[in-house]
Amino acid sequence: MAFDFGKIKEKFSSNNLSEDFGDEFVEITPRERKINSKIVIRPFVVEDFADIKPVLDALREGTTVALVNIKPLKERDLVELKRAVNKLKKTCDAIEGDIAGFGEDWIVVTPSFGSIYRAGGQIKLD
Repeated sequence: MAFDFGKIKEKFSSNNLSEDFGDEFVEITPRERKINSKIVIRPFVVEDFADIKPVLDALREGTTVALVNIKPLKERDLVELKRAVNKLKKTCDAIEGDIAGFGEDWIVVTPSFGSIYRAGGQIKLD
């Protein structure tokens, strides 16, 4: 049995999608965290910009709170440190999480279900 992709392409390329499908739509919700899944608080050490990838992957899974030690990178290369922190901030924004520095050498990043307590106001990462 041959499948005619031409007809499908024609349907989707036409401007009359509302005629073809009416006003019906399907709402797709993002994958949500399992009710019984445990939250993991995981430490990371960033010695190089490439060390950020495992942090980002863990955050995107949605159940990890990342404690990131930036001291080795800070001592080695401030430009790379700024690049790494900016990457963490962008990912944090994308997952609707929270990010803050504490002390001189640590950053904490939470997924969307968490927020960071800030005594006396906002702690900015610049």
